[in-house]
This record gives sequence, C-alpha cells and structure tokens, in this order.
Amino acid sequence: MSAHDRIRRQQFVLQAEGYLELGMPLHALDALARFGPSETLSDHALYLKGEALRALGRFREAIGPLARAAQGDPGNIHVWLALGWCYKRSGRIDLAIESLEQALVAEPGDALINYNLACYWSVANNKRQALAYLQRSKPKRKLLYRKTVSPGSAIVIHHKKWGDPKIEVIKPEM
Repeated sequence: MSAHDRIRRQQFVLQAEGYLELGMPLHALDALARFGPSETLSDHALYLKGEALRALGRFREAIGPLARAAQGDPGNIHVWLALGWCYKRSGRIDLAIESLEQALVAEPGDALINYNLACYWSVANNKRQALAYLQRSKPKRKLLYRKTVSPGSAIVIHHKKWGDPKIEVIKPEM
C-alpha cells in the first residue's frame, strides 16, 4: 500500500471518529465504506463500524465487526464493553457476560467493567455473582442510586453502607 493510500485510509478513520462524536453514525458508516471492503478494515475501523451500528440500534449487525475488533485487539476494553452491550440487547446475556469477562482479563480492577458485570448477572438472575461483581466495582463514595430501567433490564443498586452493597432485582413487566 502506498503512503498516499495509508494517509487516505487514516483520513476516513478520522472522519468516522468525528461523525460518531457528533452523533452522526450513518455518516461514519459512509466514511468507513470509503476505507475499502470490510475485510480490509483495521481493528480500530472495525470498532468504529460496530459503534456506528450500535448507535443506530442495529445491535445484531454490530456484533460481527466488534467481535473481529476484539479478536484483533483483545486488550481494548472499549471493544469488549460495546460487544457486551450488543449481545445483551440481542438477547444473549450469556455472551454479554463472556465479553465483559474478557474485558476483565485486560483490566482486572476496572470499576465500570465490574459494575456492568453486576448488572448483567442480575439480569441473568444470579444474585450471588451480581453482588460479587458489585463489591469489586469499589465505588469511590457512598451512594444511594435508583434508576428507572428500560424493558429487559433488571437491577436497582443501593450502597447503604460503605462495603455493604445491596442489590434489588426488579423483574421487568412483560
């Protein structure tokens, strides 16, 4: 590949990043399409494609590029988090949990990953695992947090005392 081609490809990636930051996922996909066939996309470009599809609510379609990006860059927790998000919204909580477990391999102490695993285990109706991951999320301050959750979600978390996390599983009405 010539230097000119490498520069053009980098420009398309930068355009896609900019479009995603502006909330314009269709434009990001268009920029990445100019990059070349999906088979030639870099791991980062695959991640951006997955993020654009995720932003459009096309979760099942986003899984392919995100899985390829995760395979190529297993240390990137953002890819694993996005992949887990898409698996969860595609009805595959088991694969969502597996994705976040892979993220923990890269960043074992990451609070966000542990917190999301607590949420996913709660959705999977495993309170013991949910509490274990919630404890590992180590919030920096006491908090009492209650949030209305979307259909299919099932968790309300309370930290009533420091070091004593509580979890209340809410079954969504169908």
